[in-house]
Amino acid sequence: MQRIGKPRILIVGCGDVGMRLLPLLVKKYRVFALTSSTSRMSALRQAGAIPIHGNLDQPETLWRLPHLAAQVIHLAPPATQGHQDRRTSNLLSILSHGAGFIRQLIYISTTGVYGDCQGALIDETKTLNPSTARAQRRVSAEQQIRAWGMSGVQTHILRVPGIYAGDRLPIERLGRGTPVLNADEDVYTNHVNADDLARLITYVLWRGKSQRVINACDDSQLKMADYFDLIAEKMNLPKPPRASRQDLGAQLDPMMLSFMSESRRIQNKRLKELRFKLQYPTVKDCLETL
Repeated sequence: MQRIGKPRILIVGCGDVGMRLLPLLVKKYRVFALTSSTSRMSALRQAGAIPIHGNLDQPETLWRLPHLAAQVIHLAPPATQGHQDRRTSNLLSILSHGAGFIRQLIYISTTGVYGDCQGALIDETKTLNPSTARAQRRVSAEQQIRAWGMSGVQTHILRVPGIYAGDRLPIERLGRGTPVLNADEDVYTNHVNADDLARLITYVLWRGKSQRVINACDDSQLKMADYFDLIAEKMNLPKPPRASRQDLGAQLDPMMLSFMSESRRIQNKRLKELRFKLQYPTVKDCLETL
């Protein structure tokens, strides 16, 4: 009797979250991982994936993708220039050659697409208001993927906030003593544990509603300085000094300042409607296990 092989799945952009995904997928799938770096191919093989060398900025290198796998997890960030996500354009263009073969695509976006909400509590129905070119590129990717899904492909968009993990904490920043905002000027930030995010992606693969956007956030409602304080306390490091927004403007790079210019509290009701249970409902829950 001929043995039926495992279903195939493709991970596009297999960085830290992708590497956390692999152990969850390799038991059930034959996993392919697109990488632009030949130096990463050995690590991907050791983790159980079949590496595919290709570059989203060079469409001619993507010729293997259209009939490689029926399910795709798109983790690759946009390039650092422009207002359109050309990488997603190139990916969808090449995948379209496999029309009818590819049936599902999950895209990892960012909660930055909401822009500054002045600390308001929001959900997935909030009008997008990206205030940086970085967030505008993410909106571009989301729009392309939702339009592509109209052709019959099941698409899912996970909007992800700040990713952390026990081995992914801002220890170096705390060690440098980089200041944070005074309490009266501080902003709300949102978080998700990297391992919970990997678990959520696999959960959506099997139980996600088609053409659905989900805020992939935990239950924390922390201001940025409180987040750093929690970690400093756990790691026996000095808490970061406080400073005014005006003073920070002269000390921090523009990207960090942009994070300190947006405040929002993000609801995760849709995540809970899926009956997905976070292993780490709050940042504090994770830190208590270290």
